[in-house]
Amino acid sequence: MLVGEAQGTNLAVDSRKPVEGSLLAWLESHADLERAKARRDRPTLARMSALMRLMGDPQTAYPVVHITGTNGKTSTARIVSALLEASGLTVGLYTSPDLESVHERLARNSEPIGSEDFDQVLSRLRNCSSTMEDPPSRFELLTAAAFSWFADVAVDVAVVEVGLGGRFDATNVADGSVAIVTNVSLDHTDLLGPTVEHIAAEKSGIVKPGSTLVLGQVPATLDRTFAEAGAHRVWRRPADFDVESSTVAVGGRLLTVRTPGARYGDLFLPLHGAHQGDNAALAVAAAEAFFDRPVATEVVEQALSLVTSPGRMEVVRRRPLVVLDGAHNVAGAAAAGRGVSEEFAGRRLLIVMGVLDGHDPGEMLDAFGSQSVAAVFACSPPSPRALPANAVSDAARRRNLSAVALSGVEEAVDQALAEAGEDDMVLVFGSLYLVGAARKLLLEDSRRVDHPADHRSGATDVVS
Repeated sequence: MLVGEAQGTNLAVDSRKPVEGSLLAWLESHADLERAKARRDRPTLARMSALMRLMGDPQTAYPVVHITGTNGKTSTARIVSALLEASGLTVGLYTSPDLESVHERLARNSEPIGSEDFDQVLSRLRNCSSTMEDPPSRFELLTAAAFSWFADVAVDVAVVEVGLGGRFDATNVADGSVAIVTNVSLDHTDLLGPTVEHIAAEKSGIVKPGSTLVLGQVPATLDRTFAEAGAHRVWRRPADFDVESSTVAVGGRLLTVRTPGARYGDLFLPLHGAHQGDNAALAVAAAEAFFDRPVATEVVEQALSLVTSPGRMEVVRRRPLVVLDGAHNVAGAAAAGRGVSEEFAGRRLLIVMGVLDGHDPGEMLDAFGSQSVAAVFACSPPSPRALPANAVSDAARRRNLSAVALSGVEEAVDQALAEAGEDDMVLVFGSLYLVGAARKLLLEDSRRVDHPADHRSGATDVVS
């Protein structure tokens, strides 16, 4: 039994399993290229473009802020969305993957799509796609659902996160007026190419003529790739925008951010890790690029103070401290390690870890700073691409760490909590599929313990 204090933003709008014959079951019957070991050959936008034509090209009904990068996409997307919403706009937000419910991926003004709207848009997609000789994938259908729903609810702008890469990602049927590249490092090399130059070329594919490219801090060797991508203007970090200061505050970070048009000081961001300051700087610069003017200081202050990013250095319990972080690659692991060292130092650290095939758990532990780890509880994330738990535990033992391989996420979390003292820290770390499964277990159990009446009535809010 998972017992303890929880805080966090509830994402589970509809946790029902697909019912046989339901529209959700129809969606799940399509190829899930996010989870599958085998991917389609010859990446192409032809299928997605054909589907969007059948739907009436809804992605052209509103401007788009398009976001790619190796790490930080979802957090940056959520901050951009908050800034635009605080400016008085109706904002569509499309992110991936989901942690607890597929509804999370589609949101309007921070509210996930409801079951009725989701069913309606899936029904239209089923009718339209039935004529296609080459059936779309699950991700293509979800992307089309987002674009269509955003048109239905008349958003003023859509903030859209790339699923993988950029050039051939399903989201790239949209022409972003602002393109954001958070960073570039090695990840998904089997699909995007063996070097950062290959990966940068794929990510630069979201840049469209006439757009503004807001470019995070990338290696100088990649400058030419992005300079030649076709943007009307390029704002680079640190030359054009930057985080001038980022310090630890109670519950998050205190930032000073500089953009091409303004300087914003004493901004409170309730997210953990210095890398979230980087994401905030990107987001504020992108909002300024979208409006083509600085954003009012009070709007930036309000928006940043309300941002959440579930599963990204997210504190869900206090005694013991439990933090969830979907640091699924080496660069993400390094950022997580810096965040733990800076903000949660002095605690005995136990790690629940699970990664997908194609990622080296040993390199991730090295990047994290494995010398600070007391024990590793390895498990396999709920994905067909999961690396076996014993591969993770073996990598930990080779680094002289105490490690055990466990049969599943719940067993790994339970054992870590059982061995943690009140002043210790448990970090659930690695694949977002692992983080999502652990988050659901931890928060659902806390709802039962802390709000039994609400749980019985079906309420799902968590009070921090």
